[in-house]
Amino acid sequence: MPSHANSALPEHAPTGSLYLVATPIGNLEDITLRALRILKEVDQIACEDTRHTLKLLSHFEIHKPLVSYHEHNELTRAPELVLAMEQGVNIALVSDAGMPLVSDPGHRLVTLAIRHHIPVIPIPGPVALLTALAASGLPNEEFLFLGFLPARSGERQRALERLRIEDRTLIFYEAPHRIADTIADAAAILGDRPACLAREITKIHEEFRRGKLTELFQSLEAHPAKGEITLLIGPAEKGAAGAQAETAQSLAARVDELMHQAKLDRKDALKLAAKERGITKRDAYCQLLDENPPTPD
Repeated sequence: MPSHANSALPEHAPTGSLYLVATPIGNLEDITLRALRILKEVDQIACEDTRHTLKLLSHFEIHKPLVSYHEHNELTRAPELVLAMEQGVNIALVSDAGMPLVSDPGHRLVTLAIRHHIPVIPIPGPVALLTALAASGLPNEEFLFLGFLPARSGERQRALERLRIEDRTLIFYEAPHRIADTIADAAAILGDRPACLAREITKIHEEFRRGKLTELFQSLEAHPAKGEITLLIGPAEKGAAGAQAETAQSLAARVDELMHQAKLDRKDALKLAAKERGITKRDAYCQLLDENPPTPD
């Protein structure tokens, strides 16, 4: 087993190492013993917000040089950190909460370190999306994490349109001032699916609101949510997609609409339209031919 797994950092390594250290998403007791050891032993800690990280380190009486690493400076900061590691400096990368790189900066630094043959060592710990999924009550065999949806309404709706065909549990991070609009858009586009709003996970005001999307929207109208939010949307219940699609609109018109709105090719648009109506793709194709019979030569 590599020496960094159970003992002090290597003293005579040809280069330093990059440690991706998960930090608590709320409750400070969730930090691992290994994470604390690494943070005490590295030469430098790169972090999103030095003030935020300093609070964590001070709580555990850890005193290390801090350097800011965020989306606005990573283009220049990543090469600087790699150069330092090439000279033997061991660096820990942390985000404000959770695992670095999960909807947080760090990808540029990791890829550059790999390119320069610098060891990249993950130190696992809390992740909001998995913690929320475990307690959501939604299917968890397969899921799709999409980070933050676009902030602009039109772009958000188009992103959701592309997810109509998904039958896995969907997981998003969302800002409190946008969560009601996001849920309203999701209900209108994906259908009234079962969902869970996880708020302030592991913190004093931790809350899980569970129910259909329309129920969550009504709940937010009465009691707005504050703090860090993870939104989970389950697969459509059997028959729900077909029931939602029971309109006078022809299959051909719906296929054309999906191609335009969700930017799907005809094959995927037909597959989605078939799923909405609760029929097989083959039956949908036959219905499409009935609606638009080929013109005789």
